[in-house]
Amino acid sequence: MGRGENIAHLVQPGRRQKTQQEPLDVDPLIIRFLRTFREILKFVLFSYTVLFGALLLARTTQQTRVSSSKSRARDRYPLSEPLIMAGAGGGNSDVQWCFSQVKGAIDDDVAEADIISTVEFNHSGELLATGDKGGRVVIFQQEPETKNQPQCRGEYNVYSTFQSHEPEFDYLKSLEIEEKINKIRWLPQKNAAQFLLSTNDKTIKLWKISERDKRPEGYNLKEEDGRYRDLNTVTTLRVPVFRPMDLMVEASPRRVFANAHTYHINSISVNSDCETYLSADDLRINLWNLEINDRSFNIVDIKPANMEELTEVITAAEFHPNQCNTFVYSSSKGTIRLCDMRASALCDKHTKQFEEPEDPNNRSFFSEIISSISDVKFSHSGRYMMTRDYLSVKIWDLNMESRPVETYQVHEYLRSKLCSLYENDCIFDKFECCWNGNDSVVMTGSYNNFFRMFDRGYRQDVTLEASRENSKPRSVLKPRKVSTGGKRKKDEISVDSLDFNKKILHTAWHPLDNIIAVATTNNLYIFQEKLN
Repeated sequence: MGRGENIAHLVQPGRRQKTQQEPLDVDPLIIRFLRTFREILKFVLFSYTVLFGALLLARTTQQTRVSSSKSRARDRYPLSEPLIMAGAGGGNSDVQWCFSQVKGAIDDDVAEADIISTVEFNHSGELLATGDKGGRVVIFQQEPETKNQPQCRGEYNVYSTFQSHEPEFDYLKSLEIEEKINKIRWLPQKNAAQFLLSTNDKTIKLWKISERDKRPEGYNLKEEDGRYRDLNTVTTLRVPVFRPMDLMVEASPRRVFANAHTYHINSISVNSDCETYLSADDLRINLWNLEINDRSFNIVDIKPANMEELTEVITAAEFHPNQCNTFVYSSSKGTIRLCDMRASALCDKHTKQFEEPEDPNNRSFFSEIISSISDVKFSHSGRYMMTRDYLSVKIWDLNMESRPVETYQVHEYLRSKLCSLYENDCIFDKFECCWNGNDSVVMTGSYNNFFRMFDRGYRQDVTLEASRENSKPRSVLKPRKVSTGGKRKKDEISVDSLDFNKKILHTAWHPLDNIIAVATTNNLYIFQEKLN
């Protein structure tokens, strides 16, 4: 071996030299197979690693969301006394409610015309409207918060009062049409004025509520008192100007929607397109355009050809809050039908039907009466809807028709009293229900001026009372309990002592805050969350 070969071997240390002991070369096919197998194994291991990491990340994110939502609820509604109230706006079960205001006369002798028949907040909660059996609409406005008491939200004071409907007489049918306001629905605000729909048994009216704090002065052709001037006395021209004046709230009818319902109107609902609304009576549902009052379109008609074959009537109807083509209506048989107006012009064939099978153990003479649905309300999210029958409140998922996802007993202790309730006609009372702002709590009324709240997240409920005895400013409401038998505790009231003439049929919840309005016979109670 020469010197040059040795030098070449030293400058290339990585190069191996063949020796006599080196094994023979391996078949290239085997080497290619082993390399391919190694790459496949790497890919499988990498895929398992990525999948495990994704599952771990998803589980961690879900736990983080749950813990953060719970912490936000605790921060917004700090804990106080345990089980004071079924939770309200923030999903916390420890909200304390206190008395805020009561509207109406204290007299025990209540006039029929003064009985409140409907209660409704507008979309911002600044205005609260009530209608009564005398055909009047009273609007309350929330005052701004005071600087010296920022923890106390503004009270509601009378903003406007007007006569919405007058008693009429149908000469063709020889029937008297009452002036009672059945429903009030606010339209979303688009300008400085507010608009609302009010209806009695036959006629719907669109009202404009506007403010005026200036008046024109300096007319050329008439005096300030409105009398026209003699044209011969006009020698100069003046430019009229606006002068400040005391604030005046005007309510003027913009549209009158009449002559479209043969039976009594029980529901009106404004569509999410803000251009149309529906009105429902016992057998038909009509669709209206807010700009057209001389014609409507019939979208549901359940009237049979022979009225002797009539088995059910429509009790309530409402548009979906987000989908302008979807609405639901309930019946006296306890069924809820969801309809899609894209399917056909006449929605006699429903898209979905929600109905719970009857428990044979609870079957009785009164089963059909107490299963009749008196109110149906979509949640603000549009995912759920709530129905109220005589004894319970049910929450339905729109994706599940077979049974409700939640059922809350309002006054189950009255099941044994159904016979006496039938005799005094109380079994036909139509209780309404409402959601809170974030759909976590539902509220409905009962007898003895009791109203019930059910916290969906914490599965807790409470019974409160609207009474002038607890009408001290900012006094906290104490939960009430009804004793069904046996030994009665000190704070409990016997079921035999309940006053069925005192009932809460109409309730409303502020869309943004924990403020509720509860209508007793002729009084409107306003309660709000106690702020520390």
